[in-house]
Amino acid sequence: MQYFILIILTSFLIAGDIKSACEEHLLSLYLKDTDIRMHILNLDRQIKKEVENQVKQKFYRDKLYYWTISQRDTTIAYAFLDNVIGKSMPITFMVILNIDGNIINANVIKYREAYGSEVGNKGWLQQFINFNNNSDYSSGKDIDGISGATISVKSMSKGMQKITTLYSLIQNQLK
Repeated sequence: MQYFILIILTSFLIAGDIKSACEEHLLSLYLKDTDIRMHILNLDRQIKKEVENQVKQKFYRDKLYYWTISQRDTTIAYAFLDNVIGKSMPITFMVILNIDGNIINANVIKYREAYGSEVGNKGWLQQFINFNNNSDYSSGKDIDGISGATISVKSMSKGMQKITTLYSLIQNQLK
């Protein structure tokens, strides 16, 4: 029983650290007068399946955490938190889209693998700026590979594509 309680408490602490890291990242990007609000998006089964089939990557869960970013009562962007599987562990990342669905920022929030952490480098993530649901996310073409991080590169690229594809289908449902 004590072991079970310890596992639950550890899960809450880790989740809290991730939420804090996300909000710190957002606050570092936007002015003080920017309103940043977190929401939970329950993924519609049909839309979820459509996106997964198109991108060839599954969602980690049936819900996503996202933030609405507003200035002077006008939404200027949305930030989505998602996970992809690296070689064997999840990679937690945040992607920020402008209201047109173009990527304006990407950040690895938590990398858990022993190798391949280069996918968290700002220089590598910069190549996704201005990508949207119509972009080519193929590694080796528009996405640079990283020696020793082939699986992480492919997973992250598909993860970015998954979010932009989802956004094009659900943008009118967001708060």
